[in-house]
Amino acid sequence: MTGSVGCHRFEARVALVTGASRGIGLAIAARLVAEGARVGITARGREALEGAVASLGGPEQAVAIAGKADDAEHRRAAVATVLERFGPLDVLVNNTGISPVAGPLLQTPESALAKTFAVNVGAALAWTAEAIACGGLGRGEGAAVVNLASIAGLAPSPPIGAYGASKAALVHVTAQLALELAPTVRVNAVAPAVVKTAFARSLYEGRESELSAGYPLGRLGAPEDVAGAVAFLASPDASWMTGQTLVVDGGVMLAGGFAGGRTGGPTGGQTGS
Repeated sequence: MTGSVGCHRFEARVALVTGASRGIGLAIAARLVAEGARVGITARGREALEGAVASLGGPEQAVAIAGKADDAEHRRAAVATVLERFGPLDVLVNNTGISPVAGPLLQTPESALAKTFAVNVGAALAWTAEAIACGGLGRGEGAAVVNLASIAGLAPSPPIGAYGASKAALVHVTAQLALELAPTVRVNAVAPAVVKTAFARSLYEGRESELSAGYPLGRLGAPEDVAGAVAFLASPDASWMTGQTLVVDGGVMLAGGFAGGRTGGPTGGQTGS
Protein backbone atom coordinates (compact mmCIF):
# COMPACT_ATOMS: atom_id res chain seq x y z
CA MET A 1 0.00 0.00 0.00
CA THR A 2 1.45 3.31 -1.01
CA GLY A 3 0.98 6.61 0.76
CA SER A 4 1.38 7.42 4.45
CA VAL A 5 0.27 9.86 7.09
CA GLY A 6 1.79 13.22 6.29
CA CYS A 7 1.44 12.97 2.52
CA HIS A 8 -1.19 15.02 0.71
CA ARG A 9 -3.28 12.59 -1.31
CA PHE A 10 -6.46 14.38 -0.20
CA GLU A 11 -5.32 17.99 -0.50
CA ALA A 12 -8.33 20.16 -1.42
CA ARG A 13 -10.58 17.09 -1.28
CA VAL A 14 -13.87 16.84 0.62
CA ALA A 15 -15.07 13.69 2.35
CA LEU A 16 -18.11 12.54 4.29
CA VAL A 17 -17.64 9.74 6.82
CA THR A 18 -20.69 8.23 8.53
CA GLY A 19 -20.57 6.80 12.04
CA ALA A 20 -17.46 8.83 12.80
CA SER A 21 -17.74 10.09 16.39
CA ARG A 22 -15.40 7.34 17.63
CA GLY A 23 -13.65 4.10 16.72
CA ILE A 24 -13.04 3.19 13.10
CA GLY A 25 -15.05 6.07 11.68
CA LEU A 26 -13.14 8.70 13.65
CA ALA A 27 -9.82 7.06 12.74
CA ILE A 28 -10.79 7.21 9.06
CA ALA A 29 -11.75 10.88 9.34
CA ALA A 30 -8.47 11.63 11.14
CA ARG A 31 -6.44 9.86 8.45
CA LEU A 32 -8.17 11.79 5.67
CA VAL A 33 -7.64 15.10 7.49
CA ALA A 34 -3.99 14.24 8.10
CA GLU A 35 -3.60 13.84 4.34
CA GLY A 36 -5.22 17.17 3.53
CA ALA A 37 -8.98 16.56 3.38
CA ARG A 38 -11.80 18.48 4.98
CA VAL A 39 -14.46 16.16 6.32
CA GLY A 40 -18.06 15.96 7.35
CA ILE A 41 -18.77 13.41 10.07
CA THR A 42 -22.04 11.92 11.25
CA ALA A 43 -23.26 9.90 14.22
CA ARG A 44 -26.22 9.86 16.59
CA GLY A 45 -24.59 11.60 19.56
CA ARG A 46 -24.15 15.36 19.23
CA GLU A 47 -21.77 15.72 22.19
CA ALA A 48 -19.46 12.96 20.96
CA LEU A 49 -19.43 14.52 17.50
CA GLU A 50 -18.41 17.89 18.93
CA GLY A 51 -15.46 16.24 20.64
CA ALA A 52 -14.55 14.48 17.42
CA VAL A 53 -14.54 17.77 15.47
CA ALA A 54 -12.20 19.28 18.06
CA SER A 55 -9.84 16.30 17.75
CA LEU A 56 -9.83 16.71 13.96
CA GLY A 57 -8.64 20.30 14.12
CA GLY A 58 -11.85 22.25 14.63
CA PRO A 59 -14.39 23.75 12.22
CA GLU A 60 -11.80 24.63 9.59
CA GLN A 61 -11.19 20.92 9.06
CA ALA A 62 -14.41 19.19 10.05
CA VAL A 63 -18.15 19.68 10.43
CA ALA A 64 -20.46 17.38 12.38
CA ILE A 65 -24.09 16.51 11.69
CA ALA A 66 -25.99 14.44 14.25
CA GLY A 67 -28.68 11.96 13.26
CA LYS A 68 -29.54 8.38 12.41
CA ALA A 69 -27.99 6.83 9.32
CA ASP A 70 -31.29 5.39 8.11
CA ASP A 71 -33.13 8.73 8.43
CA ALA A 72 -33.62 10.37 5.02
CA GLU A 73 -33.89 13.87 6.49
CA HIS A 74 -30.59 13.41 8.31
CA ARG A 75 -28.87 12.25 5.14
CA ARG A 76 -30.13 15.25 3.20
CA ALA A 77 -29.06 17.65 5.95
CA ALA A 78 -25.61 16.07 6.27
CA VAL A 79 -24.81 16.19 2.57
CA ALA A 80 -26.18 19.74 2.25
CA THR A 81 -24.14 20.92 5.24
CA VAL A 82 -20.88 19.52 3.90
CA LEU A 83 -21.59 20.95 0.46
CA GLU A 84 -22.27 24.39 1.91
CA ARG A 85 -19.27 24.37 4.25
CA PHE A 86 -16.57 22.74 2.15
CA GLY A 87 -17.87 22.23 -1.38
CA PRO A 88 -18.75 19.18 -3.50
CA LEU A 89 -17.95 15.72 -2.20
CA ASP A 90 -15.00 13.74 -3.51
CA VAL A 91 -15.14 10.81 -1.08
CA LEU A 92 -17.95 9.03 0.78
CA VAL A 93 -17.17 6.46 3.47
CA ASN A 94 -20.16 4.36 4.54
CA ASN A 95 -18.94 3.28 7.95
CA THR A 96 -22.11 3.16 10.06
CA GLY A 97 -23.10 -0.36 11.07
CA ILE A 98 -25.12 -2.12 13.73
CA SER A 99 -25.31 -5.63 15.16
CA PRO A 100 -28.30 -5.57 17.51
CA VAL A 101 -28.67 -9.32 18.06
CA ALA A 102 -26.53 -12.43 18.41
CA GLY A 103 -27.60 -16.04 18.01
CA PRO A 104 -28.82 -18.47 15.36
CA LEU A 105 -30.07 -16.78 12.22
CA LEU A 106 -33.45 -18.52 12.32
CA GLN A 107 -33.99 -17.20 15.84
CA THR A 108 -33.35 -13.59 14.87
CA PRO A 109 -36.50 -11.49 15.30
CA GLU A 110 -37.82 -10.13 12.02
CA SER A 111 -37.68 -6.58 13.36
CA ALA A 112 -33.99 -6.93 14.28
CA LEU A 113 -33.17 -8.47 10.92
CA ALA A 114 -34.97 -5.68 9.09
CA LYS A 115 -33.20 -2.99 11.14
CA THR A 116 -29.79 -4.59 10.56
CA PHE A 117 -30.28 -4.63 6.80
CA ALA A 118 -31.82 -1.13 6.80
CA VAL A 119 -28.74 0.39 8.43
CA ASN A 120 -25.95 -1.83 7.11
CA VAL A 121 -27.16 -2.09 3.51
CA GLY A 122 -30.08 0.22 2.79
CA ALA A 123 -28.51 3.27 4.41
CA ALA A 124 -25.22 2.76 2.56
CA LEU A 125 -27.14 2.74 -0.72
CA ALA A 126 -29.14 5.80 0.30
CA TRP A 127 -26.06 7.76 1.41
CA THR A 128 -24.43 7.00 -1.93
CA ALA A 129 -27.49 8.09 -3.88
CA GLU A 130 -27.75 11.33 -1.86
CA ALA A 131 -24.05 12.10 -2.28
CA ILE A 132 -24.30 11.70 -6.05
CA ALA A 133 -27.64 13.44 -6.56
CA CYS A 134 -27.12 16.37 -4.18
CA GLY A 135 -23.53 16.36 -2.96
CA GLY A 136 -21.63 16.62 -6.22
CA LEU A 137 -19.96 13.21 -5.89
CA GLY A 138 -18.78 12.11 -9.31
CA ARG A 139 -18.79 15.54 -10.91
CA GLY A 140 -15.06 15.93 -10.34
CA GLU A 141 -12.10 13.66 -10.97
CA GLY A 142 -11.25 10.82 -8.62
CA ALA A 143 -14.60 10.34 -6.86
CA ALA A 144 -14.67 7.33 -4.56
CA VAL A 145 -17.01 5.47 -2.25
CA VAL A 146 -15.63 3.08 0.38
CA ASN A 147 -18.01 0.77 2.25
CA LEU A 148 -17.16 -0.84 5.59
CA ALA A 149 -17.95 -4.51 5.23
CA SER A 150 -16.61 -7.31 7.47
CA ILE A 151 -15.07 -10.75 7.18
CA ALA A 152 -18.42 -11.82 8.67
CA GLY A 153 -19.77 -11.18 5.18
CA LEU A 154 -17.23 -13.52 3.59
CA ALA A 155 -17.86 -16.70 5.59
CA PRO A 156 -20.56 -18.04 7.93
CA SER A 157 -19.96 -16.35 11.27
CA PRO A 158 -21.97 -17.60 14.22
CA PRO A 159 -23.21 -16.12 16.47
CA ILE A 160 -23.53 -12.97 14.35
CA GLY A 161 -25.25 -14.47 11.35
CA ALA A 162 -27.66 -11.59 10.79
CA TYR A 163 -24.84 -9.06 10.84
CA GLY A 164 -22.77 -11.27 8.53
CA ALA A 165 -25.63 -11.66 6.07
CA SER A 166 -26.03 -7.89 5.90
CA LYS A 167 -22.31 -7.44 5.29
CA ALA A 168 -22.39 -10.10 2.57
CA ALA A 169 -25.13 -8.06 0.93
CA LEU A 170 -22.98 -4.94 1.27
CA VAL A 171 -20.08 -6.71 -0.48
CA HIS A 172 -22.41 -7.50 -3.37
CA VAL A 173 -23.79 -3.96 -3.38
CA THR A 174 -20.22 -2.68 -3.59
CA ALA A 175 -19.55 -4.67 -6.76
CA GLN A 176 -22.93 -3.79 -8.26
CA LEU A 177 -22.48 -0.06 -7.66
CA ALA A 178 -18.92 -0.19 -8.97
CA LEU A 179 -20.24 -1.49 -12.28
CA GLU A 180 -23.17 0.91 -12.43
CA LEU A 181 -21.23 4.05 -11.44
CA ALA A 182 -18.08 3.51 -13.51
CA PRO A 183 -16.19 5.35 -14.79
CA THR A 184 -17.09 8.46 -12.78
CA VAL A 185 -17.19 6.96 -9.27
CA ARG A 186 -15.07 4.11 -7.93
CA VAL A 187 -16.71 1.90 -5.27
CA ASN A 188 -14.72 -0.46 -3.04
CA ALA A 189 -15.04 -2.01 0.41
CA VAL A 190 -12.87 -2.97 3.36
CA ALA A 191 -13.60 -6.15 5.33
CA PRO A 192 -11.97 -6.10 8.78
CA ALA A 193 -11.84 -8.83 11.38
CA VAL A 194 -12.13 -7.98 15.10
CA VAL A 195 -11.07 -4.40 15.75
CA LYS A 196 -10.57 -2.99 19.24
CA THR A 197 -13.44 -0.52 19.48
CA ALA A 198 -16.26 0.13 21.91
CA PHE A 199 -18.60 -1.50 19.37
CA ALA A 200 -16.78 -4.83 19.68
CA ARG A 201 -15.57 -4.59 23.29
CA SER A 202 -17.78 -7.43 24.55
CA LEU A 203 -16.09 -9.77 22.10
CA TYR A 204 -12.54 -9.37 23.36
CA GLU A 205 -12.63 -7.74 26.81
CA GLY A 206 -11.02 -9.98 29.39
CA ARG A 207 -9.69 -12.46 26.84
CA GLU A 208 -7.75 -10.44 24.31
CA SER A 209 -4.63 -12.60 24.58
CA GLU A 210 -6.63 -15.76 23.98
CA LEU A 211 -8.42 -14.26 21.00
CA SER A 212 -5.25 -12.78 19.51
CA ALA A 213 -3.64 -16.24 19.52
CA GLY A 214 -5.91 -17.16 16.62
CA TYR A 215 -4.49 -14.37 14.46
CA PRO A 216 -1.26 -15.14 12.57
CA LEU A 217 -0.11 -11.54 13.09
CA GLY A 218 -0.61 -11.99 16.82
CA ARG A 219 -2.99 -9.14 17.62
CA LEU A 220 -6.45 -7.76 17.08
CA GLY A 221 -6.99 -4.84 14.77
CA ALA A 222 -6.75 -1.17 15.70
CA PRO A 223 -8.97 1.50 14.11
CA GLU A 224 -5.91 2.94 12.40
CA ASP A 225 -5.33 -0.36 10.57
CA VAL A 226 -8.69 0.01 8.88
CA ALA A 227 -8.27 3.74 8.33
CA GLY A 228 -5.10 3.15 6.33
CA ALA A 229 -6.86 0.68 4.05
CA VAL A 230 -9.81 3.01 3.54
CA ALA A 231 -7.53 5.94 2.74
CA PHE A 232 -5.72 3.84 0.15
CA LEU A 233 -8.94 2.82 -1.59
CA ALA A 234 -10.24 6.39 -1.57
CA SER A 235 -6.98 7.83 -2.91
CA PRO A 236 -5.46 8.16 -6.39
CA ASP A 237 -3.17 5.25 -5.47
CA ALA A 238 -6.18 2.97 -6.08
CA SER A 239 -7.35 4.75 -9.23
CA TRP A 240 -7.49 1.47 -11.19
CA MET A 241 -9.42 -0.44 -8.53
CA THR A 242 -13.19 -0.68 -8.28
CA GLY A 243 -15.65 -3.29 -7.08
CA GLN A 244 -13.09 -4.86 -4.74
CA THR A 245 -13.34 -5.89 -1.10
CA LEU A 246 -10.00 -5.54 0.68
CA VAL A 247 -9.63 -7.94 3.62
CA VAL A 248 -7.87 -6.46 6.68
CA ASP A 249 -7.88 -9.28 9.20
CA GLY A 250 -4.44 -9.94 10.67
CA GLY A 251 -4.42 -13.20 8.71
CA VAL A 252 -7.20 -14.83 10.73
CA MET A 253 -9.02 -16.17 7.67
CA LEU A 254 -5.80 -17.80 6.49
CA ALA A 255 -5.73 -19.70 9.77
CA GLY A 256 -9.28 -20.96 9.33
CA GLY A 257 -10.85 -18.27 11.43
CA PHE A 258 -13.96 -16.25 10.76
CA ALA A 259 -15.70 -13.23 12.24
CA GLY A 260 -17.77 -15.17 14.75
CA GLY A 261 -14.99 -17.42 15.99
CA ARG A 262 -12.62 -20.19 15.01
CA THR A 263 -13.34 -23.90 15.06
CA GLY A 264 -11.44 -25.45 17.93
CA GLY A 265 -10.12 -22.06 18.98
CA PRO A 266 -11.08 -18.71 20.47
CA THR A 267 -14.32 -16.94 19.65
CA GLY A 268 -14.17 -13.74 17.64
CA GLY A 269 -16.70 -11.12 16.66
CA GLN A 270 -17.80 -8.37 14.38
CA THR A 271 -15.98 -5.24 13.38
CA GLY A 272 -16.48 -1.96 15.20
CA SER A 273 -17.52 1.43 13.87
